[in-house]
Amino acid sequence: MRNFKLSIMDVYLVRELITPFFFSVGIFSALGVTIGTVSDLSYKIVNSNLAFISAIQIFCLKIPEYIAYGLPISVLLTTLITYSRLSKDSELVALRSCGVSIFRLVTPALILSLFVTVLTFIFNELIVPNANYQATTILVEQLNEQRQFLLRKDIFYPEYVEVKEDNGQNYKQLKTLFYAQEFDGENMQSLTILDTEKKGLNKVILSERGTWNNKQQVWDLFNGVIYDVKTNPFVAKESFFQERQFPLSKTPLELAAKSRDPYEMNIVQSEEYIKLLRLLGDEKNVLMFQVRTAQKISFPFICIIFALVGSSLGCLPNTASKATSFGLCVAIVFGYYFISFFIGSLGLIGFLSPFMAAWIPNLCGLLIGIYLLFKPNFA
Repeated sequence: MRNFKLSIMDVYLVRELITPFFFSVGIFSALGVTIGTVSDLSYKIVNSNLAFISAIQIFCLKIPEYIAYGLPISVLLTTLITYSRLSKDSELVALRSCGVSIFRLVTPALILSLFVTVLTFIFNELIVPNANYQATTILVEQLNEQRQFLLRKDIFYPEYVEVKEDNGQNYKQLKTLFYAQEFDGENMQSLTILDTEKKGLNKVILSERGTWNNKQQVWDLFNGVIYDVKTNPFVAKESFFQERQFPLSKTPLELAAKSRDPYEMNIVQSEEYIKLLRLLGDEKNVLMFQVRTAQKISFPFICIIFALVGSSLGCLPNTASKATSFGLCVAIVFGYYFISFFIGSLGLIGFLSPFMAAWIPNLCGLLIGIYLLFKPNFA
């Protein structure tokens, strides 16, 4: 097999693709961030007294997310417009008459899409999650907004222990129930800890604040009281303390510190958070995070599929104008996101595995792209 070499045709096609690609990225990113952010921020400035400087910060922090969304769509529109123009001007006919196959013609578009796939993955992993988290943090601090996965108040953590029955079967029994009224980023405030054992409630601990002692792997509790109800639950023995250590895992701190929306985590953070959710037995959110994580992995590869579909459609004879190409691009994107939403929902309810829920839309797009690529060859 001969080694692939960059020919004059490749350089020409890449040049034709580059300019509309950057133009498309700018257009789609600007449209996305304007439609998705500006109206909401304007409402918050007027009705919720969001500071204008904070709104500007949030606007800037949301730009990477919409760039990441715009990259695959830009690949689709770029390939549609470029190959449609080449077909309309009979340049593709001239190249085909010289013996250039349709596969060779779309190769530059696929190579470009590979680079965009890597760029999309980098954006989604290194830039977008942290930017989204900072934007959320600003809203929470300024407007005291409650977010589903942002644990700053009412932090619960039940710790279980496996108990073996006389018949040899194991079951989980509640060992400790931890509750903190608030987490300020370093300390847990207003703690209530229920310490239980096999026969029932043992101690109730109330503490003004608690801090994780990483060196000794225990919790340091400050300014509190211990109610000993082991002997008689109706007559509690009180013992006050200024500082006391309590043996409990670090999980409550990790839950509060690492809790984020799935779109505010990269893949590594999502996998770590899934492990914490499993400790809590929260299977519903475990499944949801598994589906979202799988979708994060599959999403960048839509760039390659959009390049295949766009270039194949563009190579068809009698292709239409740029306006029609734009309309076709919108229809394809809408169709893809509709299928992705529908299949993803099946994954969230457990009908499909997270892997299938994430990759079936891409597989459908790939099959359509291959069909369109073969269609002009057989015409």
